[in-house]
Amino acid sequence: MLCAGDGAGEILWLDEPLSFWGGTDLHSAIITDIHHPQHGISLAGRVMVMDASRGSSSSSSVLAEQIRAGVAPAAILLASRDVIVTLGALAAAEVYGIRLPILLLDADAMAGLPRTGAVAVSSGPGGSSVSWF
Repeated sequence: MLCAGDGAGEILWLDEPLSFWGGTDLHSAIITDIHHPQHGISLAGRVMVMDASRGSSSSSSVLAEQIRAGVAPAAILLASRDVIVTLGALAAAEVYGIRLPILLLDADAMAGLPRTGAVAVSSGPGGSSVSWF
């Protein structure tokens, strides 16, 4: 667990790393990076799966503001530790009292995730879980 919280939504696998700053719209969380394979898709309310983010440390402030505005992903599942994304979620939890769960998953756990459908993520002091239905 990188950041505690609970979230559920349709899973969204990102084919490439994404920068929240310059790669997503601050107000809608739509992917605006024209070179990204998922260009035009909204992250809002989705359980986002990616290897890692890309780009600037400003991504943490964009993610924190998307969390505050209610347009952020419902949860983020990462294949590698990402300090910038985690910092954005931790800042939103501290400043706004809104939690966005971020989990670090190993290769086997990532491979076991569904490619489509609804996913629920829960993470806290008692442990973390990812389930789908």
